[in-house]
Amino acid sequence: MEKRKPIIALDFNKASEVHAFLTSFGDEKLNIKIGMELFYSSGPDIVIDLIDSNHDIFLDLKLHDIPNTVQKAMKVLAQLGVGMVNVHAQGGRKMMEAAREGLEQGTPPGQTRPRLIAVTQLTSLSEEAFKKEQKSFLSLEESILDYAKLANTAGLDGVVCSPLEAKIIHEEISEKFLTVTPGIRLETKITDDQTRIATPKQAALGGSDYIVVGRPITKAENPFETYQKIQNDWEKTLKEGVQSNDNQ
Repeated sequence: MEKRKPIIALDFNKASEVHAFLTSFGDEKLNIKIGMELFYSSGPDIVIDLIDSNHDIFLDLKLHDIPNTVQKAMKVLAQLGVGMVNVHAQGGRKMMEAAREGLEQGTPPGQTRPRLIAVTQLTSLSEEAFKKEQKSFLSLEESILDYAKLANTAGLDGVVCSPLEAKIIHEEISEKFLTVTPGIRLETKITDDQTRIATPKQAALGGSDYIVVGRPITKAENPFETYQKIQNDWEKTLKEGVQSNDNQ
């Protein structure tokens, strides 16, 4: 999956809605996230269909079960040809290791194993809700960093986190450890179920490797135009950051 392209979250529940939405993008090769809603309604067929249409797929199913079950599930998913899959870090180190092993076992010969990332804490979770509901002695940021370190120890390629934590994860673990960040909005005054959000520019400055954008694009009056704006803001900030580092 190309880092300089936003990942569009296809939050639809019908394949026909997906195809109608993608019409405005023409032959543009996209990074696409298929989540539970679309996968549960359309199954592997929609994944195969979009791969055949030359799109790169992040299959966002957030597996969370005993290691043996997750390993077997990942062995099946690896055969679809997607670029990225994920699990919940809360499943623990053994589960994450089993997920990686399943992907390695299921990846067809000659093909690259899908990147495996772990969900740390959902971007809809606020600090207040985290403290109240999870009874943790850690701060939300500390919990996310702790899960990221566990995922790294388990051999995963990166984590899902909010754009607000990407920088510290890179500082504490590695610049090569991927941060995939949902909660991207064109401006940060929008009120919805996402609480830890950022603009594309803020995410780039914070060190996000991939940004995931759903409703700002899928609900836009002109989805392709909005996609281009987000991509331009993202790429411009990334390039400015590289040039700034080169001049230091």
